[in-house]
Amino acid sequence: MADIVDRKTRSRMMSGIKSKNTRPELVLRQALHAQGCRYRLHSRKLHGKPDLILPKYHAVIFVHGCFWHHHKDCRYATIPATRTEFWLKKFEANTVRDTTVNSTLLEAGWRVAIIWECTLRKSENITITVSLLTEWLRSSSATLEIGISESKVNAKNNLFK
Repeated sequence: MADIVDRKTRSRMMSGIKSKNTRPELVLRQALHAQGCRYRLHSRKLHGKPDLILPKYHAVIFVHGCFWHHHKDCRYATIPATRTEFWLKKFEANTVRDTTVNSTLLEAGWRVAIIWECTLRKSENITITVSLLTEWLRSSSATLEIGISESKVNAKNNLFK
């Protein structure tokens, strides 16, 4: 199936998609800051340029878009009807890269949290997410993933080991 817009229009549309300082990221940053958490942003010194770096806890946080990082079983992780093969390869490459980045950071002694975009869409979920995240920061757990499962915020620890 052919694209519904011309190549120039598609290029302009795709170039407008931000990779940092996205709305979900800004919402999480504001909520964490209100809880007293202090962080650094997008450090090139760390593999994968994490969205938030919390040196005090030796932890990094990635805010993943459900579409781009293809959040499993999420309603926002759709596959476009046009150029399906291209998109499947793209999503696969993104998930492989994410796994490699997470493993590299863990091997370097960093703790890794992934917060999915879907958890930051409703204010009540933001409160729960920040609570789970601050609890994880005070723990000794190496990993955390927070996403929506059956309309509820769901957290998983130790995903990458």
